[in-house]
Amino acid sequence: MAKKRVLIMGAAGRDFHNFNVYYRENKDVEVVAFTAYQIPNIAGRKYPKELAGKMYPKGIPIFEEKELPELIKKFKVDEVVFSYSDVAFNTVMAKGSLVLACGADFKLLSGEHTYIKSSKPVIAVCAVRTGCGKSQTTRAIASMLKDMGKKVVAIRHPMPYGDLVKQTWQRYETLEDLKKHECTIEEMEEYEPHIAAGHIIYSGVDYGEILKRAEKEADVILWDGGNNDMSFYKPDLQITVTDPLRSGHEATFYPGATNLRMADVVVINKVDTATAKEIAVVRENIKKMNPKAVIIEAESPVTVDNPTAVKGKKVLVVEDGPTLTHGDMSFGAGHVAAKKYKAAKIVDPRPYAIGTIKKVYENFKQITDILPAMGYGDKQMAELNKTINAVPCDVVIVGTPIDLARHLKFNKPSVRVTYELKERKAGGLKAALKKVI
Repeated sequence: MAKKRVLIMGAAGRDFHNFNVYYRENKDVEVVAFTAYQIPNIAGRKYPKELAGKMYPKGIPIFEEKELPELIKKFKVDEVVFSYSDVAFNTVMAKGSLVLACGADFKLLSGEHTYIKSSKPVIAVCAVRTGCGKSQTTRAIASMLKDMGKKVVAIRHPMPYGDLVKQTWQRYETLEDLKKHECTIEEMEEYEPHIAAGHIIYSGVDYGEILKRAEKEADVILWDGGNNDMSFYKPDLQITVTDPLRSGHEATFYPGATNLRMADVVVINKVDTATAKEIAVVRENIKKMNPKAVIIEAESPVTVDNPTAVKGKKVLVVEDGPTLTHGDMSFGAGHVAAKKYKAAKIVDPRPYAIGTIKKVYENFKQITDILPAMGYGDKQMAELNKTINAVPCDVVIVGTPIDLARHLKFNKPSVRVTYELKERKAGGLKAALKKVI
């Protein structure tokens, strides 16, 4: 029989993982192409032969997703595998309908078919949307495990925006490692807070290779998921974070709703800023979709390092980029801090945006008076810096997980916002950890 011809739709993360664990050595299948969406500078390259394996000596081409109908025809594709996350149900099925109309089958892979089993206990922290507070939950759990006397290694969901071969596996322990691996802002936002807290973190492209190395120095593997993707490792305990500021999304996004149904523990985060009605909607959906899950309420209080620099001032608010873009949020921690510390005015940055930063506003209409910290490469980071410096304000409020002022050159003062997870009733997460550790 002829091999099934497969195309994988992705965004430089889950797609590569699905290939590595499910297709790379499958002799009944030929993966003819990847398509890329959401992430710039991925299309037009190849998934390299060094990672693709002996069945793919020339590597595998990566195309723009918008070319999908033509690619199905050109490569005589039998099956298209949808492999990226944080997508509304309607969007998934719209793409599925397009694939079916082009004559190919449409497929989603389950966690059971894509998990890698570890020899160490695995705690997986996932979410129902980008920007729920998953990373701060992961950091809190890492600290709890260390207090329990365990050596923890966090493994972060992939963000391979550079040389894929060089990024096969990466280990981060110091801030110098961020420079060593030529990290973008998006990568630093995830790695730097772990490093600052004294945690070792791995990331990369091949999560089998990553796990082999992490297991050598860990008592516990802590999966720090990206977007609202499923864990790459089979969890002994799955904790899923929800966000009542986007109540209802926990039931209508892929694969966030899957994560909610699979969770042992569900965290309702941001209860200090959400309304009682929003929290009630999330709680009711949890009870309907996963009645056995333990529910923990948590706050996400924001603080700034210099409150007097904000009060009565004209401020520019810079927020975490992905939370605002494919996370669909219209504000973040920086905006909350501006209101909390009584800024006189939040200056609209849109008239001053240039290049790809300007295009972000065109593509995501919900973003208005705040600036998303997009930084998927040197060019975009430079455009972000120029945009910040062009905005007429007294101070920049940096609501990103990293100290952005340390990586860019501001021409005005800045304050940094920090936010950590705070359980409403202490001890819930620790009790869940003790059951499996």
